[in-house]
Amino acid sequence: MEFYQMTAEELLRNYRAKTLSPVEVVKFLFGRIDRLNPKLNVFVTLNQEPALQQAKESERNFAMGKVRPLEGVPVAIKDLTNTKGLRTTYGSLVYKDYIPTRDATVVKRLKAAGAIIMGKTNTPEFGHKGTTNNRIFGPSKNPWKLSNGTGGSSGGSAAAVAAGFCPLAEGSDGGGSIRIPSSLCGVFGFKPSFGRVPGDNHLDDVFAQSVPFVSYGPIARTVSDAALMFDVIQGHSDDDPYSLDDLCLSAREALDLHKTDYRIGYTLNFGMYDVDTEIQDIFMETLEKLRIHGAVVEAADVRMNKNLKEYVNFFNRLWMIGLAAGTKKLMAEHCGELSDTLISMIHRGEGASADEYIEMNKYRSYVWQMFQGLFETFDVLVSPTLAAAEYPYDREGPAEVNGHMIDPESGWMMTSPVNLTGQPACSLPVGFTSSGIPVGMQCVARRLNDIGLMQFAGWAENRLKTDRLFPTDK
Repeated sequence: MEFYQMTAEELLRNYRAKTLSPVEVVKFLFGRIDRLNPKLNVFVTLNQEPALQQAKESERNFAMGKVRPLEGVPVAIKDLTNTKGLRTTYGSLVYKDYIPTRDATVVKRLKAAGAIIMGKTNTPEFGHKGTTNNRIFGPSKNPWKLSNGTGGSSGGSAAAVAAGFCPLAEGSDGGGSIRIPSSLCGVFGFKPSFGRVPGDNHLDDVFAQSVPFVSYGPIARTVSDAALMFDVIQGHSDDDPYSLDDLCLSAREALDLHKTDYRIGYTLNFGMYDVDTEIQDIFMETLEKLRIHGAVVEAADVRMNKNLKEYVNFFNRLWMIGLAAGTKKLMAEHCGELSDTLISMIHRGEGASADEYIEMNKYRSYVWQMFQGLFETFDVLVSPTLAAAEYPYDREGPAEVNGHMIDPESGWMMTSPVNLTGQPACSLPVGFTSSGIPVGMQCVARRLNDIGLMQFAGWAENRLKTDRLFPTDK
């Protein structure tokens, strides 16, 4: 097995056995990045010299028996997340040379656990959309099919893991930004309950992450690797007023303690989306496999009380109100440097009143209560992660599904309802379309039941026996 094919757990076992060293792994992976990243455009800033120094430190720690949880494991960080001393552009020309003076807590914890920061991954400007391209670096390409997009906004992170550039990556999710690219790139992406991982990226704006709920989380090739990373990054931080107390149980250890009689509720389309027929078939075949392995699988009564156009308008308005409120100075001083899609969203979010905002929270409350009712019956709610999988990397998303025109901006992403409520959710790889694009299954659990959701994902991964495949190097 090549280094790039190894999971974080496999690397750690080899490090402990002295059959591999962090230094040789990091050197090999940077060589792979140098060779393939020009075609994929997923890493936008590399951290080579510091990473090699970190690898040497990890090698010494293994020699002395002072091993931290992610000692010597290569990790990628999304270019929205602040990294002390390492360029962080937020995908914007305005910040093309910006170097933060502090690490976000998620980065600080990864470093403290011995992880090796390989660099920063591509993202749309300020993470404002579900595809990954920007004016400073251009678009990222899907490792499985170079003509296809990666999704976003954590597209660079998901593609970096899929391409074998690193076994772990960090992402953030305010409308599906971990789950969307994880589905399209064939990796496992986990969005924790809101507050489970501190969101203190910008200390002067820590309250903004609740409209809608934004969560930081792991992207990996396996559930167990994601659990390893989740254990390191979760828990309370004084810098985040929403952060939750540390969990008393390790998610990685809990994977061996899963239920065997899961009650699964499913929705094919949340009562709104037009889902590609091939994706429907893959999803229903997946449910049948889980039923054969003992799960009770039933259709869930998901009532969003809006049609797709009404719902998309609602969620986009909610998202864009926050964008408009937080970018007034940018618009005044740097409008010419901002992307057209960001400017459009900012304008669409202007002019909100307090009355409108209160009314929007009433609908969020309805969605919360609807989900709560579902989890009185089911352990987990599942759906396709996306309604479509094919779109050119230089476009804003799929333009049609099943021969019908859709809104490429939002009409194919079935992820945002969970960002209204702050519940944990993930995307688990379950198959491929006939054209070779991965398909993900979205899994959602009751709020704060992060470990329960991770256990279900691990159980399903083992029963489905999804091959850990890698795209052919182009």
